[in-house]
Amino acid sequence: MLHVALVQAKVSHAKIKGIDTAEAEKMPGVVKVITHRDVKGKNRITGLITFPSNKGDGWDRPILCDEKVFQFGDAIAMVCAGTKKQAEAAAEKVRVDLELLPAYMNLVEAKAPDAIEIHPGTPNHYFTQKLEKGEDTAKYFNSPDYVSVEDFTISSRQPHMPIEPDVAFGYYSDDGKLHVHSKSIGVHLHHAMIVEGIGIPADQFVLAANPMGGTFGYKFSPTIEALVGVATMLTQQPCLLVFDYHQQQQYTGKRSPFYTTIRFAADKQGKLAAMETDFDVDHGPYSEFGDLLTLRGIQFMGAGYDIPNIRGEGRTICTNHAWGSAFRGYGGPQSCLATETALDQLAEKLGMDPLEFRYQNVYRPGCTNVTGQEPDSYALPKMFDALRPKYKEALTRAKQHSTATHKKGVGLAVGVYGCGLDGPDSSEAYVEMHEDGTITVGTSWEDHGQGADAGAVGTAHETLRPMKVDPSRLRFTWPDTEKTPNSGPAGGSRSQVLTGGAIRVACEALLAAAKKPDGTYMDYAGLKAAGKPTRYKGSYSVPGVPNNEKGIGKPFMVYMYGIYMAEVSVEIASGKVQVDKLTNMLDVGKINNRLVVDGQNWGGMAQGIGFALFEDFEDIEKHKTMLGAGIPGIKQIPDDIEIHYFEEPREFGPHGAAGTGEVPLCGAHPAILNAIYNACGARVRRIPALPERVLEAMPKQAR
Repeated sequence: MLHVALVQAKVSHAKIKGIDTAEAEKMPGVVKVITHRDVKGKNRITGLITFPSNKGDGWDRPILCDEKVFQFGDAIAMVCAGTKKQAEAAAEKVRVDLELLPAYMNLVEAKAPDAIEIHPGTPNHYFTQKLEKGEDTAKYFNSPDYVSVEDFTISSRQPHMPIEPDVAFGYYSDDGKLHVHSKSIGVHLHHAMIVEGIGIPADQFVLAANPMGGTFGYKFSPTIEALVGVATMLTQQPCLLVFDYHQQQQYTGKRSPFYTTIRFAADKQGKLAAMETDFDVDHGPYSEFGDLLTLRGIQFMGAGYDIPNIRGEGRTICTNHAWGSAFRGYGGPQSCLATETALDQLAEKLGMDPLEFRYQNVYRPGCTNVTGQEPDSYALPKMFDALRPKYKEALTRAKQHSTATHKKGVGLAVGVYGCGLDGPDSSEAYVEMHEDGTITVGTSWEDHGQGADAGAVGTAHETLRPMKVDPSRLRFTWPDTEKTPNSGPAGGSRSQVLTGGAIRVACEALLAAAKKPDGTYMDYAGLKAAGKPTRYKGSYSVPGVPNNEKGIGKPFMVYMYGIYMAEVSVEIASGKVQVDKLTNMLDVGKINNRLVVDGQNWGGMAQGIGFALFEDFEDIEKHKTMLGAGIPGIKQIPDDIEIHYFEEPREFGPHGAAGTGEVPLCGAHPAILNAIYNACGARVRRIPALPERVLEAMPKQAR
């Protein structure tokens, strides 16, 4: 086995004038030094662009940089050597001649009139998505009969910070196929994204996902799979690449910041009449999924509320900061930040309690969501009814326990997120009965900490109840493009709905085949004796409708709904914020495995605290470690997290289930910001709400 070390860019934007590998090639243990000239394919990872209005083609991310460096940490060359130390020592000897270019580290710089195109031929503003629902909104903001507010927020470039960094290895099997094992959470998706780039026939390349640590979504994009594939192809030896934590932070994707202007108008009784949104998305240098992320802003700003008239526009901007990748909630947290802090301000302007104002405006029968779709659950009013007494108790606690030095406050937010990949979505699975009485549930449902194992087994067990199959007899598979069906990526909170649906269909086929006239069921021997198969496939699709050019559609057939209440303490002298308690009212449909769902919510709300108060990846050097990037410590996450479930069954989910992975991170952070304002009058509009930002926003009379 060979160890791979990367030669990475230490600048954010430059032309590559030359790469000198001569000295590195002479170093001890070196088998090969690889540059872009050695890559057999297109040397690009495709973003699979499907939006016709996108001005790019998606082939903008190099495997190894050839003409330009686009971001700090970009891979320029690879050294393959006998040991890790040998590879790293040789990598230091590779000489790269660069001509520095202007580095646009945020979208304001990249949009400037004199900014050069980061990808020549493609404008830095390369995608626009509009939303037009109902009638024109202007009259509601220009009429004395309506009360309106306008707000501007900026979300952070939140890093994912899994404990396990990226790791991958490659090898050739006896039949001559190239295998790469990695932390991929979309093995079939990533196969399609990198196979042309590395230059191998699709049927000769196999991608597999091993048991892995968390990813929180960054592995929705391929990271090191293509690098390891190229190294293995060119050396014809097994190759291993393991990132250290600086590489993990400086190379992998981050949550894309939104710069959002949002306006709401309501009548004087507090009924919402109109919303206007205008936002830019800083998606870094690579376009993959950037258009889709911008669409998410259109889908989720204002989500949860009956807003009859909406006008919105979102734009995707190319910059030289860390490339934007999926992160739990994928556009939802940024959208919820803008929505919920503005609605709090509107409630105040109307003289209404924040809870009662929201209660009056959430989804009820007869309304449509922001993209014109009928909601699949109307649980929000009864969720608010259940929260109301707890909210009043929290307000009383805050008042009683505030002191001259520490002010306490309470804040609310609503969060909604969809389950799926926009419009029609599908998944495949199989179940196979074995001679020893076990049953394999076969999927490529990738497990990155969210519970694919429990989801697969629990869904199959529920379906196979008539057969009285004990859970201990159920087995699940690890994703492998050669061995497991295409279940789609484990992202977008889609897996429990779509792959769970495919598992249900496969199990129902087994039940139908195994059922005997007396109502009992055949075992393996019985199926064999009857000449019936022991393996049954299942496929499942949902009839979604993609958003059109005006943003109207049915992008998801299943949604998740949450209400978040935060109780905080603010130290007046320093601006330091401590979250004392979080309460979550949650509707994720019928629950498959309660412990898994609890874990998703505890973890999601913990990440929401990090998003609200601590975490960022703006300073490439300062934020290259976990502590530097602001990961919360144990004392910064409260032990008191209270969750209440409202199990409204979903028509399109298996046994009534929805997903659960992303909604927990959609609403804790604006609830915390609203609680900070309630405590001390500081309206923080850019997260994380660092102490200095809280102090800056705090009225002088509150200090």
